[in-house]
Amino acid sequence: MNATCDLTIGQLARSARLAPETLRHYERLGLIEPSRRSDSNYRLYDSAALQRLQFIRRAQALGFSLPEIRQLLGLHAAGDGDMAQVRAIAEQRVAQIDQRIADLQRLREGLQRLLQSCPGHGPLAECPIVAALCSSGVEPS
Repeated sequence: MNATCDLTIGQLARSARLAPETLRHYERLGLIEPSRRSDSNYRLYDSAALQRLQFIRRAQALGFSLPEIRQLLGLHAAGDGDMAQVRAIAEQRVAQIDQRIADLQRLREGLQRLLQSCPGHGPLAECPIVAALCSSGVEPS
């Protein structure tokens, strides 16, 4: 694909394996933009848009949020920045992932305690898991 090829939103969506509505959403967020409009006012995208979409998908696969991806794309487009800014964004994402992992581990431990208290047989009215869920004193960890 060369830089001058024009793709409609449907063609770009198929190439990127995304729904056209996802592309419209990305466009509203300023993550991609059409290179031009056709004579009939259709949005047309060039190969740079496909490369941006690939960047976005790879960044999402690493857990970056769309606002973070917007920042990364901006830094990449500027081309003259310092990699320290990219590193700081990535470090922040790692810290957020670590926090989420800690939260999930606490949730798992709480649920594991409930599982250990349940014999797994007998009347539902005596189920400690249901009792804990009905109790106003039980809050997620």
